[in-house]
Amino acid sequence: MQGTEASRHAGTQTWATLPAGPSVMRRLVRRPSLRRLLAVVICTYIGVTMLVGMFQSKLIYFPSRTLDLTPTNVGLKFDDVTLVTQDDVKISAWFVPREGARATVLFFHGNAGNNGDRVAELKVLHSLGYAVMIVDYRGYGKSEGAPSESGTYLDAIAAWEHLTQARGLPANRIVIMGESIGGAVAIDLARRQTPGALVVQSSFTRLSDIAALHYPFLPVRWMLRHRYDSIDKVGAIRCPKLFFHSTDDSLVPIGNGRALYDAAADPKQFVETPGDHNGGGFMYADEHAAKLQKFIDSAMAADPEN
Repeated sequence: MQGTEASRHAGTQTWATLPAGPSVMRRLVRRPSLRRLLAVVICTYIGVTMLVGMFQSKLIYFPSRTLDLTPTNVGLKFDDVTLVTQDDVKISAWFVPREGARATVLFFHGNAGNNGDRVAELKVLHSLGYAVMIVDYRGYGKSEGAPSESGTYLDAIAAWEHLTQARGLPANRIVIMGESIGGAVAIDLARRQTPGALVVQSSFTRLSDIAALHYPFLPVRWMLRHRYDSIDKVGAIRCPKLFFHSTDDSLVPIGNGRALYDAAADPKQFVETPGDHNGGGFMYADEHAAKLQKFIDSAMAADPEN
């Protein structure tokens, strides 16, 4: 035992007896540097997290005030409408009429640009046989204010009330449609109202899921003030529903669209299209626009009050 103990201690040296070789000296120098570096990294991370939390709206909404195009540029007559929301914000919207329209599509665009960037979509929807109303959220185009989740919901309600009250359109003749973040706005409105149909394109389950995907190094799930929890709302919507999603959508992966579809109640359809986030959906090809038309016309025909 003594020999074993002696052998065990033979290879052991105390700190005082370690030779002051170059490697040991480097360790002595490096340790305070590592601590300082770790402190800098932690402080930087906290600072970045705080900045993202404070300015998260700038990372969610990308409005443009400049309207490069109007429906006139694609040969469509339109009414330039000013809506007043429940919190007294003036919102800009366009109503594109169509004689003999089989339905009116209330369209909510994504988080970037403004109505002027969607005139091609208006042209296609009009050519399919529908009147269209498109809304610029607060802070977009000519609309007053600054965008927020609650604000977009109020903007949507103002547009709905304009169609059903000012224009006297029956609720069951209105198709609520939204792309990307507009899909979340459309889902929220369809849950509150009774439209004839709902169309959701390239949208997400909840905003925190997308934020966590693109900012995995930040605690975004508890930081976000803007939630857009569509997955928790879509199951309560009873009208016919159509979900478009693109296979190559890297911004909002197609799994989000499938999850929304799975959570939705019948009747419902899912249409997978080629293309990326901005290039897919019903605009990808004539055959996909035809699928949209077939869905809307079927929904209108299925309602006994239509």
